[in-house]
Amino acid sequence: MKQVMLLLAVAMGIAACSHNPYRATNKVYNKQAKAFAKALRTPPVETYFSDSAKLPPYWVGTTNFNLRKPSFVIIHHTAQNSCEQTLKTFTLPRTSVSAHYVICKDGTLHQMLSDYMRAWHGGVSRWGNLTDINSASIGIELDNNGFEPFDSLQLNSLLSLLARLKKEHGIPAANFIGHGDIAPTRKNDPNYRFPWKTLAEKGFGLWYDEQRAPVPDGFNPIIALRIIGYDVKDTTAAIRSFKRHFLQDTTKTLNDIDRSVLYNLQKKYF
Repeated sequence: MKQVMLLLAVAMGIAACSHNPYRATNKVYNKQAKAFAKALRTPPVETYFSDSAKLPPYWVGTTNFNLRKPSFVIIHHTAQNSCEQTLKTFTLPRTSVSAHYVICKDGTLHQMLSDYMRAWHGGVSRWGNLTDINSASIGIELDNNGFEPFDSLQLNSLLSLLARLKKEHGIPAANFIGHGDIAPTRKNDPNYRFPWKTLAEKGFGLWYDEQRAPVPDGFNPIIALRIIGYDVKDTTAAIRSFKRHFLQDTTKTLNDIDRSVLYNLQKKYF
């Protein structure tokens, strides 16, 4: 409840700024946040109705609960031409898309939603056995049209944010991944220029060893991709996603180096 009230206070403070061009949409945010807060304050027995179930004479509320706890961070590029365009997209109800954070090229960090709430950023996706990515993740959008490098100021802000999220929510290193990893048939973000190795060195994501053992006979790369987390229903898409993330390569077949990297990741972490 404290997090909800803090969220409301922050949102109201932002909306009060006379120069904020998003005052109207912030009012919508405040209204919905208040509705959620009211629902949390209302004892369940007051909202439950059944013609057949026998209701108790009094409500018993558990003492053991909290808000949604994110366990993944999904990194995206916006595939749009400016930060302002993305902010507008995420404040139009008809788009039905959102993210918790948007980071502009100059490093400006917009938090659009509390970490404890569910944003609509993952779409149809899968990682391992998890199919409802939105319910378990924080979405971060980087202002990038998909065909350009990522600015150092933007990456500095990202690393700072990731450090806070990892510490605050206890997110494992393996659970910092990209949109293209969880939706390989539909998405390619963040694009192949994204510095996943740099992130992994800071503890955000996995990475392979430079010196690797030989790949043994009988090694099955498709099974290895599945073990790491990739959806391998479309093996070509899964291979391309893996290579984009770990090799900064957009081709769709595995060569000896790719197999070596894949074998090393499976052996090292799984």
